[in-house]
Amino acid sequence: MQYISSFYKYLEYERRYSHYTIVTYKCDLDQFCSFLKSENIIRWDNVSSKTIRKWMVLQLNEGKVPVTIHRKISALKSFFRYLLREQILESNPVEGVVVPKKPKRLPVFVKEKEMDELLDVVPFGNDFNGIRDKFIISLLYATGMRLSEMVNLSLYDIDTGQRLIKVLGKRNKERLIPYYTELKRDIAQYLSAREETFPNAESDILILTSKGKPVYPKLIYRVVNRYLALVSTIKKKSPHVIRHTFATALLNHGADLNAIKELLGHANLSATEIYTHNSFEKLNSIYKQAHPRA
Repeated sequence: MQYISSFYKYLEYERRYSHYTIVTYKCDLDQFCSFLKSENIIRWDNVSSKTIRKWMVLQLNEGKVPVTIHRKISALKSFFRYLLREQILESNPVEGVVVPKKPKRLPVFVKEKEMDELLDVVPFGNDFNGIRDKFIISLLYATGMRLSEMVNLSLYDIDTGQRLIKVLGKRNKERLIPYYTELKRDIAQYLSAREETFPNAESDILILTSKGKPVYPKLIYRVVNRYLALVSTIKKKSPHVIRHTFATALLNHGADLNAIKELLGHANLSATEIYTHNSFEKLNSIYKQAHPRA
């Protein structure tokens, strides 16, 4: 159907959405277009709120969870807002759609003592892969950066003198993240192994595969999953879990919520406030142990 290609260009060049967000939007819109085709709807101005509700019910019947439905409806909202902006439509049919309520999910995180065991006790190996894998875990835990941000790090984003890492976040928003002394050692060890193993590496991407190519998301995911499984029994073992672990650890040790927001690159404070529950659980536990009548 018309205007979808121009919508993707709008997201990329004007809204400056990440590649991964655009790919997700494309997947959701492709599914919606297939549905419209099955309904014999070929014009955007023939799409009504009733059409979208019917598609949403179909998704629910197929087993899609409310969180997924919210994401898909969000993609549709953005697209129809774009059609309004371009004066192709006069109203947004998504605005009249009530989506199912999302259950409140608390962040999954790894316990501090388990992260300490992983970084201080678990052997990673002294070859390039071992040094790189430990660097990946250390970097995620020290900075709380997103998987997509790590994949795109270049050699020039590391300022070892001031101990800062420049991260390009969502919508190409840059932020600087400080790091502790121990990570400085891991960075130096990794850069030395990188230079020794791939002295003629063609890419400036910071993290490389065992073949000297730029790292890709699935490799980092596999590394994190493999090593977290050695110290933790949590079901979900992903780079984002380490991001949650980073934020929860900072909050539990007294960091200001606004500071954590800036370190994580959140657009608003409400996204960061989900970590306050974990901090409250710790306070609640201390209270029950310490108060004489608890």
